[in-house]
Amino acid sequence: MSEETVATKVVDKMYNNDWFSQWLGIERVLVEPGKSILRMKIRKEMLNGFAIAHGGITYSLADSALAFASNSHGRMAVSIETSISHTQSLREGDEIIAEAEEISCTEKIGVYYITIKKVSGEKVALFKGTVYRTSKNWDV
Repeated sequence: MSEETVATKVVDKMYNNDWFSQWLGIERVLVEPGKSILRMKIRKEMLNGFAIAHGGITYSLADSALAFASNSHGRMAVSIETSISHTQSLREGDEIIAEAEEISCTEKIGVYYITIKKVSGEKVALFKGTVYRTSKNWDV
């Protein structure tokens, strides 16, 4: 099976059992080994008391992008450290894209940068995630 096929099958399996990512309305735009691009729209129930998107929404989108990118090699990986910087607020109706890029991938540790942007291209958050790569393979 090709690396691209493995990546797609793993992410399909993950997404189909990921009720939270489905609730967020995440659309998978691209899945490749070590990379994922996701898209979603900010809805009213995602806003905080300031009428802007709760910070957990962009964090959650980035976390899903991290999960899909880091597991796309066919090995189970779990996050061990993450951080986010919010650079712009989001409002109801804004559409955003998260692009996860693999920076380093060794036998046990993977490091990923995820950039979250409005569809217009404006950066709204920067996320870094480190994962532990287990010895277990996805059954796909």
